[in-house]
Amino acid sequence: MFKKNEDTIGKIDTLIGSNTKFSGKIEAKGAIRIDGELDGDVIVEGNVTIGPEGKIIGNITCSSIYISGTVKGNIHCREQLRLGNTAKLIGDAEVKTLIVDENAIFDGKCKMEGTSDTTMNDRDTKKENKKHNS
Repeated sequence: MFKKNEDTIGKIDTLIGSNTKFSGKIEAKGAIRIDGELDGDVIVEGNVTIGPEGKIIGNITCSSIYISGTVKGNIHCREQLRLGNTAKLIGDAEVKTLIVDENAIFDGKCKMEGTSDTTMNDRDTKKENKKHNS
């Protein structure tokens, strides 16, 4: 997971630089950093970092993600989504942990792991069963 002010240099397997525009789907096993523009989906087994100038139009699937730039699309990450103070996320997120820094923009819905409608209904059903069995 990402720590505050963590330096990701040296831990990146793939880099899309600030002067790069890319269209298409990216699939990777390691960590990726995007400082340029990407029009397409990102599917990464590792972590994703989107720099302050990074812009993505597409869905992202990854382990953890730190956003400082702009994302227009849905995010599904198995661990942590962190929106830095310059981040702008327009889309829905499905995550285990969500951290939103002051001044970040998040326009969408967030579903936290383990909080589905069936989970809430199961809890309500168990409460009702306890009432009837008492």
